[in-house]
Amino acid sequence: MSPIFWLISGTTLIRLAFAATTGLGVDESYMVTAGRVLSLGYFDHPPASWWLSWGAAHLLGTEAPWAVRLPFILLFAISQLLIWRITCLVADRRAAFWAVAALNLSPVFGVTTGTWVLPDGPLDAALLGATFCLLHALPARERSSEVDPASGANRFLNHSDGFHLKLSCPNGRRALGWWAAAGLCAGLALFSKYSAVLTIAGALLYLLVSRRHRHWLARPAPYVAAVIALAVFSPVLIWNATHAWASFAFQGDRAAGLRFRPFMPIQTLAGEALFVLPWVWGPMLILFAGGFRREATWPRQLLVWLAAPPIVVFALISAWSSQRVLYHWAAPGYLMLFPMLGDAIARRLNRPWIRGLLAGSATLMLLSLVVIATQIQFDWLGGSLAAIMRTDPTAEGLDWTSVRDDLTKRGLLPPGTLVAALNWRDAGKIGYGLGPDTKILCLNQDSRQFGFADPPSAFTGQDVLLLSLGPAEQATRWFHSVQALPGTSVRLDGRVLRTVTVLRGQGLLLPP
Repeated sequence: MSPIFWLISGTTLIRLAFAATTGLGVDESYMVTAGRVLSLGYFDHPPASWWLSWGAAHLLGTEAPWAVRLPFILLFAISQLLIWRITCLVADRRAAFWAVAALNLSPVFGVTTGTWVLPDGPLDAALLGATFCLLHALPARERSSEVDPASGANRFLNHSDGFHLKLSCPNGRRALGWWAAAGLCAGLALFSKYSAVLTIAGALLYLLVSRRHRHWLARPAPYVAAVIALAVFSPVLIWNATHAWASFAFQGDRAAGLRFRPFMPIQTLAGEALFVLPWVWGPMLILFAGGFRREATWPRQLLVWLAAPPIVVFALISAWSSQRVLYHWAAPGYLMLFPMLGDAIARRLNRPWIRGLLAGSATLMLLSLVVIATQIQFDWLGGSLAAIMRTDPTAEGLDWTSVRDDLTKRGLLPPGTLVAALNWRDAGKIGYGLGPDTKILCLNQDSRQFGFADPPSAFTGQDVLLLSLGPAEQATRWFHSVQALPGTSVRLDGRVLRTVTVLRGQGLLLPP
């Protein structure tokens, strides 16, 4: 079989093993717990990732980490296949293999996007699908191209640097089909994460600056694609319109701010380099800059224009945003550069240091996954991590089922028990640990999706079991009276990782 088959199959099996041996992180636990109530829209992100985890849990009959992560692992396998196909179109199979290999070695893609319950999995697959369709939709007949005498279609679009696109020039109906497919994929990307609009804007910018393909703006096909994308995205618009535009306001507020920090974009780019891998990020930026040259082939130019908005916009926003710009937000921009990186690697594989760097990166990645998984399973590092870091990160990768077991033994979790936490992060971890049969509330003004799934105002007057990982003094304002109970803890093989305060709140009041 083809080497790419073994690469995708092997890395998918590794991710399945990693998913089955590690618990859900904070964001994952939040999405699975708050997403138990199916909705047309959600506070943080569009529905794709929420629906995928919900659907997997109901289809497989379990919320086990491997089950809710399975759709995202399979989507990353599709993303790998699309990177391979895109790179085959613009380079060759050898370059395509190394593009996929580099994608797997980049932590932000190979671990988080490729395994975890996050919007980035469906986002990346959809954006790559749209790019693949655009590469088929855009080619037009050129006098310099070789024409098939029988069909009149372009067989190859050759370029002076040896970079060629192996595509047939589509007729009008076939081109419209590719544009419609691109619109569908773009809509699915928007249905996954709002930041997809930046990559879509990159496609528009490319059409505006490209002499070869600017004529498409005077044709109906791109507008048909836009209508299809908007139709796919419309449930998100409906939900926001009926919920005071809450999701749009939340995400838009992240770009707001009045302060100016001129060096923050440098820090943001440095953080992105760490997430991508510095020795992957550096060559990528060189290829990124080279893609804007006039002599660059149009597929390269398309890829860099798709990459530019996420990379540039988030770096600029960090200069004034009142909130921290997270380093993985720009990942879709770097995603578009892997085909060019694969081509560059394939051309330089005869250099020993390139092969050594690839082998070292693969070893580092596998070793990291093994260390994390075995720590969660066997706690072989004990409390040594807490001595190095402010808190032991083991608790974040561990499912807090020990809390459920302890409270169940004490008779505090009979059927119908209403449980609450004081912030959305704890509500996610506690709610996932307690299981889908326990309803969890978030008693905080910033309750995220919990405030829409199960608003506290719907349970006024009821008694609540309150679990808090920090000071719980503020809990008193939520109830007529509060009774302190013996605490519990998050444990791993008998070692206490987090201490949990347990209170019984009597008579839940309206939110302060």
